[in-house]
Amino acid sequence: MHRVELGSTGIEGSYLTFGTGSTTRSEGSAQVRLGFEACVELLQYGVEQGIRSIDTADGYKSHAHVAEVIKTFGVDALTLTTKTGARDAEKAKADIPRFLDELGVEHIDVLLMHYMTERDWPTTQAPVMDVLSEYKERGVIGAVGVSCHDFGALESAASEEWVDVILARINHDGAEMDGSPADITTVLQRAHAADKAVCGMKIFAEGPLASDYRGAIRFAYELDCVDALTIGMESVADVDANVAYIDELHSATPPTAATLPRPRPTADGAPA
Repeated sequence: MHRVELGSTGIEGSYLTFGTGSTTRSEGSAQVRLGFEACVELLQYGVEQGIRSIDTADGYKSHAHVAEVIKTFGVDALTLTTKTGARDAEKAKADIPRFLDELGVEHIDVLLMHYMTERDWPTTQAPVMDVLSEYKERGVIGAVGVSCHDFGALESAASEEWVDVILARINHDGAEMDGSPADITTVLQRAHAADKAVCGMKIFAEGPLASDYRGAIRFAYELDCVDALTIGMESVADVDANVAYIDELHSATPPTAATLPRPRPTADGAPA
């Protein structure tokens, strides 16, 4: 699995990030619902296949699982992204030390404000941004940014100087997205031109597009404004197929006949 640099952050990670937040519900994400040992083993398998970036969040309830993977491979072998749902400074100040403790680390590569749904978030969330900036200046956080679930919020992220990294919904179908593929791509191109790292999520629209996983991955891979893909995988077959096809696209291995299982129905729950 090839490595990429995330915008102008100086942080590197694998092109494919292991997402741990699929179809999140009150009891945790689909990965967490596999069971503690099964989730940890799957994440470890992904790392062994070259997926050295892991995406988690407070709301996914997967910090403890990721911590076990860190114990196995060492924090220096991985690129970690997590997210806070804080909407005020006091919550943010409490979250970050807790995240460090839960993950068993002293440094988090990327910390995002989770689930931005309003265009004016740079104003309303300024107190939280200030807390994250303070930790970034202290070297506890490597890069800051947002995950977006609204077109206006995404447009604001593309032009907001504070943002280092954007996690954005993008796929060829427009499913589970904040606008048409063409409109989202235009905004992401603007963000990329401003040296922001753009990480694509909902590549399979959380399941429905997995039946043509090669087409879904190829669409995102060929965009010149998406630096990396975050995909939530729930089985060894998922990992093998995604890694094999991305390696094929990157000309690292010969073509493969690996296939994914049939898509699962989309479940209601909190978005990634």
